[in-house]
Amino acid sequence: MSAFDLVVTGGTVIDGTGAAGRPADVGVRGGRIAEVAAPGALAGDAAERVDATDRVVMPGVVDLHTHYDAQLAWDPTASPSPLHGVTTVVGGNCGFGLAPAGDEHAPYLARLMARVEGIPLEAIEAGVGWSWRGFGDWTASLEAGGMAINAGFLAGHCALRRVAMGERAVGETATAADVAAMVALLHDALDAGALGFSTSRSHTHHDGDRNPVPSRAAGDDELLALCAAVRDHPGTQLEAIVPGCINGFSGDEQQLLAAMSVAAQRPLNWNVLGVAGGDHHLAQLAASDVAAQVGGRVVALTLPQGMRIRLSFVSGMVLDALPGWAETLFALPPPQRLAALADADVRRRLDAGAQSPDAGIIGLLANWSRLRIVETFSDATAAYEGRRVGDIAAERGVDPFDALCDIVVADELRTGISPEMPPEPPEVWQARLAAWRDPRTLVGGSDAGAHLDMMCGAAYSTFLLGPAVRDLELLAIEEAVHLLTGAPADFYGLADRGRLVPGAAADLAVVDPATVGPGAERTVADLPGGASRIVADAHGVGDVVVAGTAIVRHGTFTGATPGRVLRSGTDTATVGLSP
Repeated sequence: MSAFDLVVTGGTVIDGTGAAGRPADVGVRGGRIAEVAAPGALAGDAAERVDATDRVVMPGVVDLHTHYDAQLAWDPTASPSPLHGVTTVVGGNCGFGLAPAGDEHAPYLARLMARVEGIPLEAIEAGVGWSWRGFGDWTASLEAGGMAINAGFLAGHCALRRVAMGERAVGETATAADVAAMVALLHDALDAGALGFSTSRSHTHHDGDRNPVPSRAAGDDELLALCAAVRDHPGTQLEAIVPGCINGFSGDEQQLLAAMSVAAQRPLNWNVLGVAGGDHHLAQLAASDVAAQVGGRVVALTLPQGMRIRLSFVSGMVLDALPGWAETLFALPPPQRLAALADADVRRRLDAGAQSPDAGIIGLLANWSRLRIVETFSDATAAYEGRRVGDIAAERGVDPFDALCDIVVADELRTGISPEMPPEPPEVWQARLAAWRDPRTLVGGSDAGAHLDMMCGAAYSTFLLGPAVRDLELLAIEEAVHLLTGAPADFYGLADRGRLVPGAAADLAVVDPATVGPGAERTVADLPGGASRIVADAHGVGDVVVAGTAIVRHGTFTGATPGRVLRSGTDTATVGLSP
C-alpha cells in the first residue's frame, strides 16, 4: 500500500496564508494534505506523482459569487472555472436559485434564471431535470450526478417567494402568512445545508416576463424576517444586491444592509465594487463603516480586472435598459427582432431613445462609432471582426447605427460588440490594489456561469495571478494567492479550504508563474440544446486537484468527479462580525 495517494514534488509551495513561498513537496492521503515537507523529505511511495518543477503549488481558488446552479446539472466540471484554478464555488447568489421549486414553479424559475443571468433558456430546458421540490433534494441530485468541484449554495429569495406566494410573488406585498411561509421554507433549506440567504432589489433584475423579479417586491420587514431566520443556523451568510451597488448607496440602503447583517448576526457581502479611478468606490465602502457602527459587517466583492463586457442583441442585457428598447425590440422573439432591426423606422426610434436624456449612464453606450465588433458569425461580416463601427460606417458611407444594425442582422443577432476602453493609467491600478487590500472588500464577484453571451467571469483568478502580478507588478504572488484562496475561504468559514497545510482538504492547483493568464474570449456552442456561450481558456494552469484527485491534467479535464456539495454547519463555521 502506498504511503501517499498523491505527491506533488519540485514546486514552490504558496500556502494561501500570505506567507512567503518555499520549495516543498506536498503529500496527499485520503483526500487531505498529509504533509508539506522539504524537497525529497517525504518518506514512502505514492500512487500518483506530479512534477511541479519551476511552478507554484497553491490552494484551489475559492470563488464566492457564481451562478453555476443550472450548469452543474449538465456539466459536472463547472467549466471553465477549474481551468483557471478554481476548486470551490458558491452559487445561489443575487436571490436566484433553482430550489425550492416543484413542477408548478419550475417553468417560471427557468425563465427567470435564463433572463436575469443570461443563461440560454433552451440549455436550461434541455439540461435541467427538475426532479426535486425541496432544497435538499436539489443538492442531493447534483451530487448524484457527480461534481468535479466543491459547490455550496445560498437559498435565493425569488424561489422562496414564488413557492410561498405563487404568481402573487411578482409585484405584491407579502402578508404575514406569506412571510411566515417563506421563513419556514428558508429554515428547511438551511437545515438541508444552504449556506445562507441571498436577495436582490436591483433595478436591472427582471424575470422572463420582463417584470421585476419577485424579491424586488419585498418590504424591509420581509427581508429582516428572513435574515433573522439565518441567525438560527451555524455557518451561514448573507448576500444582497440593491440599486446602490451600481449607482452609489443611498443612506437608506446603507442602513438596510447594516440592519440585515445585525438581524442575522452574520456577514453580508454585495457585488460588485467597481474601481475605475476617482473616489466613487470609497464612498461605496462607507456602507461597511455604517454597518460596523451598529454591530454588523458588510463586505464588497471586487474584481481584479477592469470591467469588460460584450453587448449582444440575443439576450439584450444592458441594451434593454435604453429607453424604448425593451418593448420595441427585446420583447420580440428572434425572427421578429431581426425584422425590426432591418426596418429603417424602427432603427430611428431605437437610436432616438438611446440618445435621449432618459438613457442616463447607459446612454454612453450609444456612441455607436466607438463600439468595436469583437466577434462575427457569418461570411458577410467576417471582415469586420476586430474593427470599430465608426470606421466600418465611414468605409461604407452609412450612418454608424445603420452599420451596426446591418452587421447584427447578417449575424442573426449573435454579433459580439464591446465598448472601446482606453488603456487604464497607473493611478487606476493603484486604486484597485488599495481596494483589494482593504478589509472591507474581498476579491471575487466573477458571476461565472452567468451572462454567457456577454463575458467569461471565470478568468478573474488567472488575471490576478498573471497580468496583475507578473506584468503590472502590483503585488507579490503570495499576496495574490491569499486574496484568491485563504481570504474568501475564511470569510465563508471554510476552515479546511484555502490553505495548503496538513489536515486541510487536498484542493490545489499547479501554476506556471511565467505564463499564467487568461486566454482570449471566444464563443462555443457546447450547451444543451445547441446553445452558445462565451468561454476563456487559461494559460499556465497545469494540474488542478480536488480532494486529492486530479480534475485537470495539463490544462484538460480528466473526467473525474471527486467534488461534493458543501453544507452549512457541516463544512462551514460561523464567522464573526468583526474583520
